[in-house]
Amino acid sequence: MEKEKIKKGWYKFSRNKLSIIGLISVTCIIFIALLANVIAPYPKHAGWFTDFDNAKKSPNLRNIFGTDPFGRDVLSRTMFGFRYSLMMAVVVLIIIVPIGTILGLVAGYYNNTWIDTVIMRVTDIFLAVPSLLMAMMVCALLRPSAFNAMFAMSMSWWPWYTRLIYGLGSSLKNEYFIQSAEIMGASTSHILFREILPNCLAQLFTKMTLEVGWIILAGATLSFLGLGAQPPTPDLGTMVADGYTLLPEYWWISIFPGIAIVFTILGFNLMGDGLRDLLSVEEF
Repeated sequence: MEKEKIKKGWYKFSRNKLSIIGLISVTCIIFIALLANVIAPYPKHAGWFTDFDNAKKSPNLRNIFGTDPFGRDVLSRTMFGFRYSLMMAVVVLIIIVPIGTILGLVAGYYNNTWIDTVIMRVTDIFLAVPSLLMAMMVCALLRPSAFNAMFAMSMSWWPWYTRLIYGLGSSLKNEYFIQSAEIMGASTSHILFREILPNCLAQLFTKMTLEVGWIILAGATLSFLGLGAQPPTPDLGTMVADGYTLLPEYWWISIFPGIAIVFTILGFNLMGDGLRDLLSVEEF
């Protein structure tokens, strides 16, 4: 039965050509990020490196994406930028998904009680402030760094998962299989994590995939504003900031990292749309 579900899911996924493009794009990005040390033309350019004799060189056979104001190869730094962006997305998701999911499960199961009221009112307070604005405020209060940027984004992103799981948990609470588990004396933790949570995984995984792109964009924005990763970290947002004042004469310094950001966000969004179909249990 499971193999049949997988086959049906893959058939639905493969029928969507855009999803296949997204999957290929994400696979390429992950491959580049993991093997950046091996495939980057100049790995040393990802750190403290200067070569002012070759600064601001336009794209050529030696430097396909050109060089930045410090003479560093833009292509090599873009490859390492993928690694940093994916690391940021993974770390933020590892923090926010468990927090948001547990709070949502508890609030949904204890619907219309003081527990529900406290959790969801706190969630509403955080949701009242735009996620990026809150992340900027937290970063402004802390010392600008990659770690603090991840912490700031985690502070502003978890309520969305709480709201999602709360809605799903509230609707599942009155299902017969939940009532049967309660009658049989199942513990609260068993009901939350063995009965309700598995029925939320499809929507949860889909949201996580779609969120990767937005987390990367938010991280790049913080770095662009000087609130995220600090030099010489090859962050895509920082690379865009390094060259925007030199536009349009030295366009390649900002354009290629910007294209990399768009490529990453688009790839994860397209793949997420396909996963929505792949994990759609209603069709199974």
